Amino acid sequence: MDGAGAVPRRLTVLSGPSGVGKSTVVAHLRSAHPEIWHSVSVTTRHARPGEIHGVHYYFTDQPGFDKLVANNELLEWAQFAGNRYGTPRQPVLDRLAAGVPTLLEIDLQGARQVRSAMPEALQVFLAPPSWEELVRRLTRRGTEPAEVVERRLAAARVELAAESEFDVALVNTSVQDVARELISLMGLS
Repeated sequence: MDGAGAVPRRLTVLSGPSGVGKSTVVAHLRSAHPEIWHSVSVTTRHARPGEIHGVHYYFTDQPGFDKLVANNELLEWAQFAGNRYGTPRQPVLDRLAAGVPTLLEIDLQGARQVRSAMPEALQVFLAPPSWEELVRRLTRRGTEPAEVVERRLAAARVELAAESEFDVALVNTSVQDVARELISLMGLS
């Protein structure tokens, strides 16, 4: 529903292992439905070339992140590969109150925290077509050292085992098909 007095849209959480294609699906989804608001995470890692503060991430230092956690300003947060990442709480609540379709693309740990804080959120798990395909996707990137890829694969095994915790599981065999299913689940078709 839209308009005054409308029931706020339910938050949608998209999670799944690294390399499964979450970012690609979200980019496709938002190109078809630009009204979907995708949260910008805060991180303690340094910006990569081409990344813009406030667009790709909100970049902060460790003390700044500690302050966000202490002030309960993050809906969820996690540590990965020596850096911390989190979702600022207030922008999510503001978009939901305004009836804006809102999407979080986060890891398993974050999805669990959101489930605890907002049990009404729709939790969607994005799975790879097979383990072999996930390994291929992670290794073909060629942007990370072998030890980081191994950490991601170890984390992926844990994440894949948690699929049953989610409301819906989608297998990423086609970005277009998954985006279409996600749009339908969000009530936007």
